[in-house]
Amino acid sequence: MEIDYEWSMPDSNTFNMKPIKNFIKQEITDDLWIDPFARNSKIATITNDINPDTAADKNLDALEFLKTFKNNEVYGVLFDPPYSLRQVKECYNSAGLMFTQRMSQYFFSDLKDEINRIVQVDGKVLSFGWSTNGIGKNRGFEKTRILIVAHGGIHNDTLCLSETKKHEQLQLITQEVK
Repeated sequence: MEIDYEWSMPDSNTFNMKPIKNFIKQEITDDLWIDPFARNSKIATITNDINPDTAADKNLDALEFLKTFKNNEVYGVLFDPPYSLRQVKECYNSAGLMFTQRMSQYFFSDLKDEINRIVQVDGKVLSFGWSTNGIGKNRGFEKTRILIVAHGGIHNDTLCLSETKKHEQLQLITQEVK
């Protein structure tokens, strides 16, 4: 696994930071890529953001957006969700929607399960946040590259992760369990 370290001023638009732009440019292909939390980014083939005041192609809840794709239909996902449940709640509230207790309990795992379902074997997920958990080995993904973008001072680093789906993983029917 390759690990790189660079510095950049922080930017609320993650993909505007030069090291992250370069990371994406090196990883992205001409295949079908989607972005469930695009805001105003148009890097992916199909973009989505819950906020209708953005430049996104669709304005759905991210989980509902992911559910519109067939099994193994997507080559790649740009996965830059709000980094904490507090930020998720703020996004929902600003769009005039309610973020329920049930949603907070399973928010990230539900998204990762759907991403796993729609990404084809040998496809990629580029994740951005404060951890390198990514989609995960238990879902058949292998970490191939990490970029640490330091921002200095009191700012948390932005961690960029590239994962490749190596095999299909048997999934539990989680809806019945939840």
